[in-house]
Amino acid sequence: MWSTIGELGEFGLIARVTARFPGTDDVILGPGDDAAIVTAPDQRVVATTDLLVETRHFRREWSSAEDVGRKAAAQNIADIAAMGARPTALLVGFAAPGGLPVAWAEEFAEGMRAECAFAGAAVVGGDTVGADAITVSVTALGDLEGRPAVRRNGARPGDVVAVTGPLGLSSAGFALLQAGVRGPEGARAESAAAGIGDSWQRCLSEHRRPRPPYAEGPAAARLGARAMLDVSDGLVRDLGHIARAGGTAIDVRTAALVPDPALSEAVALLEALGSGGRGAVQHILFGGEDHALAAVFSPETDLPEHWRVVGSVAAPGEDGPRVTVDGAPAEPQGWEHFR
Repeated sequence: MWSTIGELGEFGLIARVTARFPGTDDVILGPGDDAAIVTAPDQRVVATTDLLVETRHFRREWSSAEDVGRKAAAQNIADIAAMGARPTALLVGFAAPGGLPVAWAEEFAEGMRAECAFAGAAVVGGDTVGADAITVSVTALGDLEGRPAVRRNGARPGDVVAVTGPLGLSSAGFALLQAGVRGPEGARAESAAAGIGDSWQRCLSEHRRPRPPYAEGPAAARLGARAMLDVSDGLVRDLGHIARAGGTAIDVRTAALVPDPALSEAVALLEALGSGGRGAVQHILFGGEDHALAAVFSPETDLPEHWRVVGSVAAPGEDGPRVTVDGAPAEPQGWEHFR
């Protein structure tokens, strides 16, 4: 029985992993050939790619292999949904040291499979290579189903800004992990002493395994969304992309940012642990990796209940396209590589 991927070998690893990936109606030819073949009934293919690097995007002592697999799939599929498209297929590049346990690679593949099944997509191919640290590269494909793509540049003065999905929970989960909290046993005494419930554990889950509202991307497109993206780098920073792309100003109203109870509990627990910093609204504004969707709609749009209007679009002022919070300038504090 092989214990590491180095002992198993490249082709043994590929055989073990790809056996876990079922096809879907979008897949004509899956793993096993020089390339996969995927249907393209719309005659346009939405494509995106993203990387996860060990210690920068995840830590094995913080997240299970299945967590990493689900997160790698989720953050890419969310980008497809943010264009108003339905996810169809993923291609996965996997680099790892030869001493990595086979069980870790298999569990990672299971996480990818499970998240794809949840989103309605399939892993259709990829590549493996040896490396000093685990690095995962995912390319996701999607189908617009005859609709125009929802880009970032369609916002107009007078439009409303709305969000759907959790905001701030992943950021608070990351803060808890930094504070040494891996699960309920890591903060039982502090939470009990402060009279805090246990819903804060959802923040850890949202950081390890984000659950983007995939179906809401195509649904928003059908509602006439004029601009949309997934919130991966913080709400203020990401809305800044929409403001600049459309040459507009966006104002976010903090009164509309109602924190999830799990986020409020996480903030209280962090304070009890002496690791307080950001308040709940600050996590919402400047956190990231929730992969919720933020979109701009005409003010006449009859939005479903789960879309929450949190701001408005205006013509740019003398400072040009920018984001303000309650009318005041807001400097982005979300994640940015190389800084």
